[in-house]
Amino acid sequence: MTAFWIALQFLTTLPVSLKQLPSPQQNAQSLLFYPVVGLLIGAVLWGVASLLQFLPLVLSSSLILVLWIWLTGGLHLDGLADTVDAWVGGFGDPERTLKIMKDPSSGPIGVLSLLMCCLLKWSTLYVLLEQQYLAALLLVPVLARLSALLLFLSTPYLRAQGLGTSIQAYLPKTGAKIVIALTFASAALWGWLGLIAVLTFIFCTVYLRHKFMLRLQGITGDMVGASIEISETMVLLAIAISWFLIH
Repeated sequence: MTAFWIALQFLTTLPVSLKQLPSPQQNAQSLLFYPVVGLLIGAVLWGVASLLQFLPLVLSSSLILVLWIWLTGGLHLDGLADTVDAWVGGFGDPERTLKIMKDPSSGPIGVLSLLMCCLLKWSTLYVLLEQQYLAALLLVPVLARLSALLLFLSTPYLRAQGLGTSIQAYLPKTGAKIVIALTFASAALWGWLGLIAVLTFIFCTVYLRHKFMLRLQGITGDMVGASIEISETMVLLAIAISWFLIH
């Protein structure tokens, strides 16, 4: 269970304390529980959304988005801002891109990416709450956190001294493939919208990996965080649009 607590501590702001420093193997195994943590995040969002149905939609969607960001500590948003800053400021140069990515400050392009991401999330939340399709809140965080597993399985990690290098070395590949398969299969519970969500997620993750390999021939922690945030937003958007096409 240590691996689960590591994942919960890393991916959320929930008060989790580990009794001892985790081993490299436990850190790697924690990735297998990322979708489970995503489900817990989704369950909290779904529960709060259900309780807030008496409020005006503009207020409830805003509160849920703020809760979503608070639950994750803005971890993936930080990765998104750093990655976008580096991508634009790097001018196609790998060394310059990595150097900018290590800079903790965010430039105007990074801030703009956060505004765009939050605006899309807020508007799709508004639409889904309006249609009373709260079940989407359970699926989206689960799929998005699968990005980390897929990227670490298939893409070299660039920083030799980073935690990601150790994670990649000890990641249980068979267990990871089983978790991926089970997560995709569970999307069937959401019917056609679940299938659309999975296809959107796969397309988004494959496209991002292609861009990462094209520029840097690998990934960093910021890029993994960016992929989680982008795929989460795109899957949420795809579900909201598809709702009207299907219904």
